[in-house]
Amino acid sequence: MAIHDVECCEECAVHDEVVQSVRGMLPDDDDLYDLAELFKVFGDSTRIRILFVLFESEMCVCDIAQLLNMTQSAISHQLRILKQSQLVKSRRDGKSVFYSLADDHVYRIINQGFEHIKE
Repeated sequence: MAIHDVECCEECAVHDEVVQSVRGMLPDDDDLYDLAELFKVFGDSTRIRILFVLFESEMCVCDIAQLLNMTQSAISHQLRILKQSQLVKSRRDGKSVFYSLADDHVYRIINQGFEHIKE
């Protein structure tokens, strides 16, 4: 039997030992919530484009806006979200602020997702 193309058991029989084993391995609800929130940040194509740009080079808002053909205001808004999520970091150089990936984890997350869609 299939409900919405998902196979179901013919009989409803709970396998207590499996359920208990997996329950013990689940992260805390707060950690799962935080993980879901992180993935929401990746759910915007503009933010993904910004992250891809920052793979290549540290850049300021003006440069990113020019490259992506967007307004500085729109880029600043998205960078603020990325920074709050600890995906990008910034450094000031005189009057300019330059953005880069926060760490190598960000690159790996995006790269693995990209590899997955290309399979």
